[in-house]
Amino acid sequence: MREEERVVMNVVDAELAEMMSAVFAAHREQHQLGEGIAELWGRLGELGLVRLTGSEESGGSGAGWAEAVELLRAAASHGVKIPLAEHDLLACWLLETAGLGVDDARRTACLLDDAGVARGVPWAADSARVVLLWRDGTGYRVTDAATASLAVTAGHNNAGEPRDEVRADLAALTGNSVPDNVVGQFTQRAALVRAVQVCAALDRILELSVAHVRERTQFGRPLAKFQAVQNLVADIAAESALARAATDGALAEALRSDWSSPYLDFFVAVARSCVGHATSVVVRNGHQVHGAIGTTVEHRLHEFTMPALSWRSEYGSVAHWDEVLTDHATAAGADGLWALVTATGT
Repeated sequence: MREEERVVMNVVDAELAEMMSAVFAAHREQHQLGEGIAELWGRLGELGLVRLTGSEESGGSGAGWAEAVELLRAAASHGVKIPLAEHDLLACWLLETAGLGVDDARRTACLLDDAGVARGVPWAADSARVVLLWRDGTGYRVTDAATASLAVTAGHNNAGEPRDEVRADLAALTGNSVPDNVVGQFTQRAALVRAVQVCAALDRILELSVAHVRERTQFGRPLAKFQAVQNLVADIAAESALARAATDGALAEALRSDWSSPYLDFFVAVARSCVGHATSVVVRNGHQVHGAIGTTVEHRLHEFTMPALSWRSEYGSVAHWDEVLTDHATAAGADGLWALVTATGT
């Protein structure tokens, strides 16, 4: 079976998937939200999960996106905030692409603007190094910078995850050149990473909602017996399924073409648009189903609703991806729309 088919069908070695889930479950049993990340990072490193997709020649585990997606889903499903995607799928991938060495230091990555600034960089202040991608006079370059050598202003998103501002002196930077298409791939990878994480959070909200309506009673019967509540949960299930189907479709197209498909921008836009709008419905309905208890710190619902809302706006807002999707559909026109949707055009 091809790797892209494995992603879509969610076929990953059962023992590996169980091990991933067990690691994050055990961590949450021992630590509160956001605590013990350094300890967990060390444990994941021992298991070969920190650089899951890195080549074995460079010290990685040599796995693929199917396993990486399962790992991200497991972390998000247990409410664990950790920069696995930023380190493995973005930063270390950039280093390998640029022919630069990779050691055991924790990394994140960002695309600098023409002033040498990147905003909302995940986990920059918490990383030992930041992989920088920027445009110089002749093309794009990549370098592996020590975080201490950069001007980093700490910040966070609405879910409490580090999202920092990074400033670098472009004139002082040196690095390896990379093809221009690397920038597009970086954006596509980052956008799909967030889509995967949001989908996992939406699925968890569905699980919590189903469990809640089965366990809670009102007027002498379970909440699940009320048609209005059934409708809320059904909409959560439908939107979650749509978001995952769109995301899996984009991943399949990316892996089928080795991230070179002319349709990939469209498929990524479809995924991010579906994920963004699904999040509105799922978060709203999830909180309606749970009522007042769902707004408390003690209940775990916020561990998934807040990240879902934050992640859907990173690497492009919902409005941005709606606009990209509209532009593609308009450019294709009535005659080319079917070929665009099915990726069958010439």
